[in-house]
Amino acid sequence: MLPKEPPLRVGDGATLIRNGRPFRGIGVNYFDAFYRRLKDPGDATYQRGLEALADLKIPFARFMAGGFWPKENRLYLDDPARYFALLDGVVRAAERSGVGLIPSLFWNASMVPDLVGEPVSRWGDAGSKTHAFLRRYTRDVVVRYRDSPAIWAWEFGNEYNLPADLPNAAEWRPAVAPDLGTPKARSAADELTHAMVRTAIRAWATEVRKHDPRRLLFSGNSLPRPSAWHQQAERSWKADTPGQYARMLLGDNPDPINTLCVHLYLSEEKRWDGRIVTPRELLERSQQIARKARKPLFVGEFGASEASGPEKARGDFQTLLDAIVQARVPLAALWVYDHAGQDKTWNVTAANKRVYQLKAVSDANRRPG
Repeated sequence: MLPKEPPLRVGDGATLIRNGRPFRGIGVNYFDAFYRRLKDPGDATYQRGLEALADLKIPFARFMAGGFWPKENRLYLDDPARYFALLDGVVRAAERSGVGLIPSLFWNASMVPDLVGEPVSRWGDAGSKTHAFLRRYTRDVVVRYRDSPAIWAWEFGNEYNLPADLPNAAEWRPAVAPDLGTPKARSAADELTHAMVRTAIRAWATEVRKHDPRRLLFSGNSLPRPSAWHQQAERSWKADTPGQYARMLLGDNPDPINTLCVHLYLSEEKRWDGRIVTPRELLERSQQIARKARKPLFVGEFGASEASGPEKARGDFQTLLDAIVQARVPLAALWVYDHAGQDKTWNVTAANKRVYQLKAVSDANRRPG
């Protein structure tokens, strides 16, 4: 039986409601909380990680709810009981710690098509094996965990909009790694369009709604590229207007998705009138679009790399955090928590030198209003 009210729901004016009250919160991306256990069933370090988040009063974590490569998802097909026993561990640990979860079901855009032996463009074909897998896995995950108070929302995947309709798409086809389950070569059939991505997202959201009618749904998409509308219309890098940005943002988060999703990093990309737009201006415009559409905005990723040094990272992080707070974004998630694979650049833990980011997020969450 589903809980009477989901952990989060849409309120008036594209706001969020939690426990009957308006809510704004900043969490983290715990990218490999499950992935590490999928690769090594004896690795339960996510438990300590979730407990540390609870101690810091970080309210939720977004994570990859599956493997990245096709080979890493064979367990789901070969022994689903064992697969879900591993995922159960993450969900139950979150329940014990009181940390919410946002599972992203199909993180890597090429994983499912590769797993079922189809090109990536089959995301655009509702009758494909890719869509059959989408429906099966979505149903299995949602039905299994829809009663859990730890599940705050469901997410489709990660940044599928970014490779869509690229003028140089042939240079950016998905990676080839046959030992991990990909084909030996790629072709034009592995290129995505916005139309394909939106077909997949709508199909996924429709399937979720069959089994969970109330929780938030996220596309997992990033900000539209500065030229996204022109890419879709004419495969060019010509800069979009503010109105075209709005059309692409809404289109990337189609009904029955009930939110708008972006990822935000400091960038030298120029938008709209040929200038670099500040994070705050970008978020405020996105908030205007969200309020008009009555879809709360989720900044699914934001963060700062130390590739250019720790002081620059500290300043960049603060710029982004301030923009999120000042724009009154309902929900945002820091990239990235407890991820050893990015230890030299992005990784933030409760014990490393970037812990200041967790403390700043915690402080922001305690601010009134």
